[in-house]
Amino acid sequence: MALQRERILILAKTYPSPSASYIETSCVAGINANGEMRRLFPVPFRFLEDDQQFSKWQWIDVKVEKARGDHRPESFRIDIGTLACGEKVSTHAEWQPRREWIRRIPQFEAFSDLEKWSGTTKGSLALLKPRELTGLSIVAARKAEWSEEEILKLTHAQGQGSLLTEPEARSEIAMLKKLPCDFYYEYSCADGSSIRHKIVDWEAGQLYRRCRRDYGSDCDEVFRQKLLGSMQSKDMMLLMGNQHRFQNQWLIISLIYPPRQTPTMQGALF
Repeated sequence: MALQRERILILAKTYPSPSASYIETSCVAGINANGEMRRLFPVPFRFLEDDQQFSKWQWIDVKVEKARGDHRPESFRIDIGTLACGEKVSTHAEWQPRREWIRRIPQFEAFSDLEKWSGTTKGSLALLKPRELTGLSIVAARKAEWSEEEILKLTHAQGQGSLLTEPEARSEIAMLKKLPCDFYYEYSCADGSSIRHKIVDWEAGQLYRRCRRDYGSDCDEVFRQKLLGSMQSKDMMLLMGNQHRFQNQWLIISLIYPPRQTPTMQGALF
């Protein structure tokens, strides 16, 4: 498929991870102006120009083509050089401008229904609306720092066409901080099932880093209050995405949390 220009509203950015092919990669997902879901790669955020650094709920204009090696229908490669950032969708009137786009996303109230839909359509991006968030697990990562294999992936890809020496490249890589913990939501669904899924939302990762910096030993308590306690008053939605190699494994790639529709507007978490 040839490159085509699309206007895409960004709904998800996951925390970056090393990639042998793409320097570092982050799962970026959104919905285009026609209401079609898109997964975009490669997106090495640290290497984008300042005017190309986009955020969730921001429109981008970019040339894309269907990914050849990834047969999930939403997966598209992007031409980074053509990327231009547009306006952000506001939260006024209790998120009404955003809700217009949320309504177009495939959505489910039970994870089992999402799995059935995916099995039939091969769809790999959908909203799950839990009945209740019941817990948040903060689990120490198996390794606190990047492994030598991960560093080699980063230095190899970053070094292609680079004037940096290996020590200089490794110093640059140190700027890409590894999260010391993994996060999991436990939640119940409309069918009575209890589910646990890993959260890889970039905003959640950055929030945890700020909590560590600002609250020290109280970090986990503050983080849990922000990501679990304060979410109880929201109309919580989880944007789910499956993995390319293991398509029966799903991750929470973005937290979408409009206020419950009441006369009082709720504040933003991040």
